[in-house]
Amino acid sequence: MALSGVEFAFPGVPNVRCFFQNRLGGESTGAFMSGNISMDVGDNPKHVVYNRIRLQKELNVQSWCELKQVHGDVVLFDPPETPVGEAAVHEADGSATDKLEKALVIKTADCQPVLLAHKSGKYVAGLHVGWRGNRIAFPVSGVRTFCEQYGIEPADVLAVRGPSLGPAESQFVNFDTEWGVEWAEWFCKETKTMDLWQLTKHQLRLAGIPEKQIFSLDLCTKTLEEEFYSYRRDRVTGRQAAVIWIEPSL
Repeated sequence: MALSGVEFAFPGVPNVRCFFQNRLGGESTGAFMSGNISMDVGDNPKHVVYNRIRLQKELNVQSWCELKQVHGDVVLFDPPETPVGEAAVHEADGSATDKLEKALVIKTADCQPVLLAHKSGKYVAGLHVGWRGNRIAFPVSGVRTFCEQYGIEPADVLAVRGPSLGPAESQFVNFDTEWGVEWAEWFCKETKTMDLWQLTKHQLRLAGIPEKQIFSLDLCTKTLEEEFYSYRRDRVTGRQAAVIWIEPSL
């Protein structure tokens, strides 16, 4: 059974490919059933290696570039390849490249994977945006850093947010201490939930990306139990990959 997920294509940028993996089709067992690609969650390393190799083969990517994600705002440019049997060692929550066939990998299990591409198809980036990333406005600073590095304008960037914790499930019972009054626009007092999807879209607009160039896959990782890993639902769980890379132009 092949590892599965959702492929996304940016309009007008055919040489940039995006793939949002789900949990199906791998070798992992138990709590990690079945496509886990993270070496950091306690899964059998042999199963993780199998899942990684299989995903790379199915996507036809040779260079797998993973991050040690720490809920910060660092963007690593042209990250080194992560050996298939090793955990990531470079701490960052974003990566970017202008190199062909260099697959940038963001791992999630509720956090928002945000993939970026320039309209020319020459530059791409991946951001790991957990709620702490929203708190420090990483979608804003990440886009800014990406654009400054390559001398491009945010108005020429496209973004897509992948499967993640949906608004109805993003509960914060300690809103006052974890967020604060300045975030009240995205908080529902009755349900004590934050609409992180809309917050991220707002922050991408603040970064200068036009609304028509911001896309989303509104799939909730917590409620779609059979399809996605969710840390809020299952503390011991795997991670799915969001991958973006540049293919040679035809």
